[in-house]
Amino acid sequence: MGPGLVSSNKITSLINGDQIFPAMLQAIREAKKSITLETYIYFSGIVGREFSEALAERARAGVKVHVLMDWLGSRRVDVDDINLMRSSGVEVIKYNPLVWYSPLRLNHRNHRKLLIVDGKIGFIGGVGFADMWLGNADSPDHWRDSHFELEGPGVGQMQAAFMDNWMKSSARVLDGEDYFPELQPAGDAIVQVFYSSPKDGAESVRLMYLLSIAAARKNIRLSASYFIPGDLTSDELIAACERGVNVEIIMPGARTDTPLVRYASRAKWGPLLKAGVKIYEYQPTMYHCKSMIIDDVWVSVGSANFDNRSFRLNDEANMNVYSTTFAAQQIELFEKDKENAHLISYKEWKNRGIFKRILETFTGPLRGLL
Repeated sequence: MGPGLVSSNKITSLINGDQIFPAMLQAIREAKKSITLETYIYFSGIVGREFSEALAERARAGVKVHVLMDWLGSRRVDVDDINLMRSSGVEVIKYNPLVWYSPLRLNHRNHRKLLIVDGKIGFIGGVGFADMWLGNADSPDHWRDSHFELEGPGVGQMQAAFMDNWMKSSARVLDGEDYFPELQPAGDAIVQVFYSSPKDGAESVRLMYLLSIAAARKNIRLSASYFIPGDLTSDELIAACERGVNVEIIMPGARTDTPLVRYASRAKWGPLLKAGVKIYEYQPTMYHCKSMIIDDVWVSVGSANFDNRSFRLNDEANMNVYSTTFAAQQIELFEKDKENAHLISYKEWKNRGIFKRILETFTGPLRGLL
């Protein structure tokens, strides 16, 4: 998987935009030496403008600020926000822009979501910089999501994950104490921050999920904003049920930003439901959480979805955590999300209408790209 597990870390769970954005902005505004930010989604709006202004202010104050945003994911950022940052000294790079001589590179996207401040505080999770993450999942327009603040030796691994695509995009190395300071113990969590891409370790995320599922002996709790299992991952989930593991999955319901993915997912549910996998559809708003909890002790959070795009096509970054305390916190959140979700029975799935079945059939050829 790349880096090893490191001890003595502190992790703070941040729930929805009301907690996530203030924590990230505070860290940025208190930066003294460096800020490195890597994201897929960066849209102009309330959130985009506030972060652009905060990053620009720190750059004017002499902090080294580097922003790497995906070319496709940042398609809705205004040139005014980019100009504000660049004119203030922020180094902004668009990842993997479309070029006429290589149109297929459009399919290779940077889906990582990393923010590292002074090399000492890191943020990772599923949240992008756009207004749909505002609020507290309190309306259909405000998504349900989680993000995580990390302090301790694991931040060095997170910074290294950022440097991977930064070096590929800029052909420059950022090093020294401003980016990689000596990191002191901050807590008792054991973590591993790893990354994957089609060019380097394309199967790392899939392997992590498969190994974790195969190791489960009691329970698997999976939060998946996009869930399209392949044959191998489906077989592992079914095998887990057969050895007595309680498997539960929460995913978006009708309120989803990509209905096509929902139909592609539903077509694969039959064998899972029949084997005993419990599938829940979140009802209030778009469910964008990405986490896996194994046996109340092993947790993986980050940008990776449970689909072929994350497994083989995107650049992703996840944080694995070995901690009963952190796992208990995530289980509590999972159980609260279940209260707002509808459990799908095998009978209900079997009796779905002909129109849904037709849509599911048409999504079949696209599953490798979703």
